[in-house]
Amino acid sequence: MSIAVLGPTFPNLAANVGRNVSDMYYIFVGRSLGCLAGSMVGGVLFDCMNATLLLALSMLGTTAGLYVIPWCKEYLLLTILMSVIGGSMGILDTGGNVLALNTWGSEVGPHLQALHFSFAAGAFLAPIVAKMAVVGSVSEELAGAEKTSQSVLKSLPTASAASTTPAPKDRHDEDFLWSYIIIGSYILLISIFFFVLYSKSSSDRDKSKAAAQKGRLTKYHWPLVGLLFVFFLFYVGAEITYGSYLFTYAVVFAEMTESEAAALNSVFWGAFAICRAVAIFGAAFLSPATMIVISLSCSTASSSALAFFAHYRASLWVGSAVYGASMATVFPSGIAWIEQYTVIEGKTASLFVVGAALGEMCIPAVVGHLQGRFHHIPVVMYTAFATSLMTVLLFPVMYKLANASRKKDTKEVTDSETSKGLLSNSRLTEDEEEEEDVREWNDADFEVVEMNDKLKNSLTDTSHRIPGDSAAEVSLQPQLDNALGHPPVIAGGSPGRQNGNVDSEKSE
Repeated sequence: MSIAVLGPTFPNLAANVGRNVSDMYYIFVGRSLGCLAGSMVGGVLFDCMNATLLLALSMLGTTAGLYVIPWCKEYLLLTILMSVIGGSMGILDTGGNVLALNTWGSEVGPHLQALHFSFAAGAFLAPIVAKMAVVGSVSEELAGAEKTSQSVLKSLPTASAASTTPAPKDRHDEDFLWSYIIIGSYILLISIFFFVLYSKSSSDRDKSKAAAQKGRLTKYHWPLVGLLFVFFLFYVGAEITYGSYLFTYAVVFAEMTESEAAALNSVFWGAFAICRAVAIFGAAFLSPATMIVISLSCSTASSSALAFFAHYRASLWVGSAVYGASMATVFPSGIAWIEQYTVIEGKTASLFVVGAALGEMCIPAVVGHLQGRFHHIPVVMYTAFATSLMTVLLFPVMYKLANASRKKDTKEVTDSETSKGLLSNSRLTEDEEEEEDVREWNDADFEVVEMNDKLKNSLTDTSHRIPGDSAAEVSLQPQLDNALGHPPVIAGGSPGRQNGNVDSEKSE
């Protein structure tokens, strides 16, 4: 709504700053440059701070710009305000995609389609809001003019009609620009909702999730991002170029009336918006790759019909409708598709938005220049066909590269898991061998203890079978002690003294 409201209010903005409409092109340049700068800066900031807070602040900046524009009387200030709004729109384009990917992950398809449908819905509603302001101001002016003319006619019957009709221009312009206040108030309400979400969010959880996702970057991450950058450049450039020059083509080449050309232009954008609404439900059943293939096939077929058979009225009407419908789902489906293979961070999403913005700026300018030089050639139709061929050639290359990257990453993960398994098995084998050695030593100790117990019992039984306190008992005791590993110790003396006593007894 913030971007589309500029069209219906463009003459009033020029009158407000005292410039001709032809001298107002600088505000478009300022807004485009602001959008590029906002996309690049926003991509860096989204990796450093909370995404919800950044979106809230960007929408707050948009609200401030929209509130000031109706009373802006300086051309330079108006260009700066448009740059601010463009910057906040660049942040919103980048942050909306990143926040949706972080929120829904692999199930982001329908939500991205709904997000991009809201752009079409806003572009549809903005002129209606502007028209409501015009109708309200015109009805009040007509009523006031009627009362004034009646009173003047009664008092001055010979007065001319020019003297009896008030000049409503200034008030009309001011009332027309109140549409900026209405849209700004709506955006202010949404920014408040984002501030509430930020107050209830956990920054630590977001940081830990982002740190965990960094490890999922595929090997061919940047080549994929570069190819998709070029893909979006051609796609968005073709979309904006066809929508911008279709009216002129219909009047000059198809010899339509202005009302018919306006209807044809509405068919293109209407099919575009309707197909984005239908894609919200289609994305729940179809994969992003399937939706891209269907869209590219339809865009190639319709653009070829427009390039070579547009002199037929039926081909022009049907081709424009099919071409608008086929262009509707490419951008959100492309972002959802690449998210399946790698992580989309803030800087990555900003490159997509920058590519789309460059396509929106460069391709229409080139087509306008060529159309001015070659008046009899329908450059816009050939451009639609050429850009469709470029996107058809680019997507298979991206698809093959993404799958090759996935296979390589899967192989590396498998090899890593295998090495870890072998290492754990070797460690387990060493532990088992150590446990087996300990078990064998324990068994050996138990066997020695059992042998000692058996020997002690047998010697004890033998000593009990010999009667009296004979020399046999004395002679068996040292054997028992030696077997048990204990020296014969007698209380009150040493082993030598015991042997001396035994010898004295024998001599006696």
